[in-house]
This record gives sequence, C-alpha cells and structure tokens, in this order.
Amino acid sequence: MKERFFIIFLLLIGPKLFGQNILVSSGNVFEGEPYLLVNPQNQQHLVAAWMGYQLNQKISIKTSVSVDGGVNWSAPIAQGHEVANNASADVSLAFNSLGEVFMCYIDYDNDLFTNGKIVVRKSTNGGFTWSASTEVINITDCPNQMCIDRPWMVIDRSGGVHDGTIYVCSMNADQPTLITPPYFPYLSVSKNNGVSFETPRYIDTLNYLAGSTISQVMSSPVVSANGTFYAIYPSYETNQNPWPRHILANSTTQGLVLNHIVAHQGTEIGVQNSLLKRGVLLKADPSNALHLAYFFLTQINDGADVYFMESYNGGLNWSDMYRINQDAMSNGKLQDLLWADFDLDGDLLVCWRDRRNGVGTSFAEATEIYAAVRPKDSLNFNSDYAITSQQVQHDVVLESSGNDFMHTCLVNDTAYAIWGDVRSGTLKIYLNKWNIFSQTGSLLEIPTSENISVFPNPASSFIQLSADLNGAKYTIINSDGKILFSEQIQQEKIDISTFPKGTYLLRIDAMNHSYSAKFIKN
Repeated sequence: MKERFFIIFLLLIGPKLFGQNILVSSGNVFEGEPYLLVNPQNQQHLVAAWMGYQLNQKISIKTSVSVDGGVNWSAPIAQGHEVANNASADVSLAFNSLGEVFMCYIDYDNDLFTNGKIVVRKSTNGGFTWSASTEVINITDCPNQMCIDRPWMVIDRSGGVHDGTIYVCSMNADQPTLITPPYFPYLSVSKNNGVSFETPRYIDTLNYLAGSTISQVMSSPVVSANGTFYAIYPSYETNQNPWPRHILANSTTQGLVLNHIVAHQGTEIGVQNSLLKRGVLLKADPSNALHLAYFFLTQINDGADVYFMESYNGGLNWSDMYRINQDAMSNGKLQDLLWADFDLDGDLLVCWRDRRNGVGTSFAEATEIYAAVRPKDSLNFNSDYAITSQQVQHDVVLESSGNDFMHTCLVNDTAYAIWGDVRSGTLKIYLNKWNIFSQTGSLLEIPTSENISVFPNPASSFIQLSADLNGAKYTIINSDGKILFSEQIQQEKIDISTFPKGTYLLRIDAMNHSYSAKFIKN
C-alpha cells in the first residue's frame, strides 16, 4: 500500500445510547463493505475486514485485529491485487476448528472484465499475517456467466467426518451485456483446508432452477452443528412454478449431492426497490443441528419489512412468516441491510438498517441501525431498539452496490454489529458492541485523526506496525523527552524488550506529515 494516511481504528464520540459506536476505519475517501469475526475460543480476539481506498490504486481488501475485545486494533493490512489495476470486493471471514482464519473475496478487472477470480487466504496467527492466495473460482470457469460475485464462505466446524471443509457460494455479476441467462447460484468446495478448490457447480437443479428473471441469484450458506451444508436462494421460473420461491439446498456429502426443498413460495416474498439491500440470509443454530432460520424483506405491508421463518427439522417444514421490526404496520418505511446470528446456546440476534424515524418513505431517508433479540427460551422477539447513537443522513454513495454492507456476531450474550455509513462525510465503518439483554456498552476515548495506531498497547516485547510503513522514518521518545531511536522502518515489528517500564511516544514521519502515538511498556 502506498497510502501514508494510516487507516486506523478510531472511536466515534457521541451520546451514550445502547453501547459504543466505534469507528473501525478512518480512510479519507472510502472504507466500506465490512465483515467481522469473533474467535469462538477467545471472545477478546476480533478480526475485521473491509474494502478500503488505496492511494494511486483501486479498492483493496484491508484487515485488522483486536485482542482486547475491540478496544485497540492492529495497523490495517492491505491485500495485494492478483493483477495490477484490479479491484477487490465482497470479503467474508471464517475460523476453522484449528483456530486458523480464512478470508475470501473477489479480485477483478472492474473496467473491462478481462480477468477476475474469487480467492481465499489463510492466517495461522489470528489474522496478523495472511498466506498467498488460493484460487476458488475464475471467470474462465463459467464463460458468459461471470460467476464470481458475492462469494460468501462458510467452514464446517462440526468436529465430524467433514470438519474443515470450506464452502464458497457465488453468483453472476451485475453485467447484463456480458452475461447470458439463465442465472445460477454457484458452489465451490475445498476438502483439503483451502489448498485447492473443486470446479464450481450449480446449486440449483431441475424443478428448482433459479431461472432467467432474477439476474443475480445470491445464495446464503451455512453449516449446521452436525456438518450438514445448507444454502438458500431465490427462484422465479414460471415454467416450473408460477410463484417466486425460496429454495433450500442441503448436502451431507460436501456438496457432491444436493437435495432441494421449497422453503416458501408466494408473492409476499421480496421487494421491488432495487436500491434496497435485499438478499435472503440463512443462519443455523449451534445448539440444535436441525434448527434453521432465514431472513428476508417483504413489502406486503406497503413498505419493506424484515421477516423471518424457521424450521426445527432441518428445513423439511417451516413456520409462518414473522415480522421482526416493530414500527407501525403499513407506514411505508423501507427497512433493509439485515443480518443475524445465533450464539452457542440458541439466542438469536437480528440487526437491520431502519428508516422509521425518517421524514418520508423513500430510500434516501435518514437511517439508524436497529436490533432485536429472541432469547433461546422464547417464542417471540423482545422489543427492538436502535444501537446507533444518531440518525445518519443519506448520501448517494449508499446507492452503489455493496457500499454499505453490515455484519453481526453474537457470542455469550455480547453482540457485535459492524456497518458502513456516512455520518463523517465519507463512507466509513463503525462497530458497536453491547450486551443483548441489558442493552448497555461503553464509549471509549477517541484518538485524533492525526495519530497512528500502536499495537499491542501496552506492550512487553514489541510494537507492530503496518508493512506499508516500510521506508518511513520512526522516532521513539521516552517520558523525559530523550530520543531513543530515530531511523527508517525496516520491518513490521519494533523491538522494545530492553526498554524500562514506562510511557513512550512513537512518531512516524512520511509524505510531509508527522503522526504520533503514545504506548506503554510493561
């Protein structure tokens, strides 16, 4: 990365509401489409990934790590492009049972589409460094289809015979002049811990085809507690059924054989407004291998509301539709950008972008992020509530595909929500962390935008910097004002093991700017 503005993790100062609104990225131009991962073995270990602006480059995927529950974050790492002048997008993250972190995204020529692929990278040290990329799907695998968009990744962590299997689902890109219908949801599988991936296959099949009407058939995958792979996708093909449908595919053979079930059909699923982030989302309950829930938008109430259905027998039968957002019925408000998660004992969290307090009923109303929780022993969701500290006014950047994704995690009654919004004037990423039952969290002190991030802090043996700072000058000053070191950065880690305990100042000088941060040696 050539940029020297140091995209760091900041905290947004604002009125205390329900937890903290933490500014995860502070890029000067664009930081969006975030994904968050919480280590199930260590709740203090968080990994975040997002699309980030690069000076003199196109958008790249950036990652950062926190080992103290989100208070401090490591300097972001930008992943290199597969081909010069490519762009990257659509990142997802997952742990395997060994504690290794995998990251999946697309890297492609977003001008002429001369090349493009889905790739996976692995980290064996919790997200601090990443391996070389492994190709999952190439556009040459699917001529006239461009089957590399929206690659959602899930990993089998069941402990069963297929533990460690990596599943990546994708769809056709939004390029109607380059793609010939019909359209398909795709699946590629790795059975060797990400060393290689099999040739992609269709998730849909005869009588359960996605069809030629829905141009981007985004499927949502999960792996249940018993190792069964599931993916749900939309379907509208009048030659096989007159109704729009949600189709559930499942496999106990690592995707080799896929079975199909109609989860729901009828005109009450889906919305017409193409600006809404409206994909179907499937989640699996870790405490019950047969309990599935999926979430979707519907406009049956003269707006766009968040609904869900669930199954307690592995998708064979489904409940009635349940409306989650609790604003006035038929008020015309447009809700979207939904995401959800189960915790290990079956509590269910749902978050979405809410416009109930906006003036009108358009997509461009001021928004907030809302949440609702259904405890494991309850049939109903508790009252919904805003988790953001302010309304955010609309910006045209939010109308571009993928610029404002959201992701949530629920671990031991602690909720994490990460999303992009434009409250600061540019698209940046915010993280909120709160207890789902008390609805409380804490605001943290904000570093200024002129400071860099030091990690870990406090530190005992080293402080870590981004590899992109190599060549810049750094200076370390003790509490008496004495300069201890002043030289060029040659490696990511600076050895401080011989320093006495105390407080120090790190100063970085690059591109005619000076950035500084205090750190503690313990």
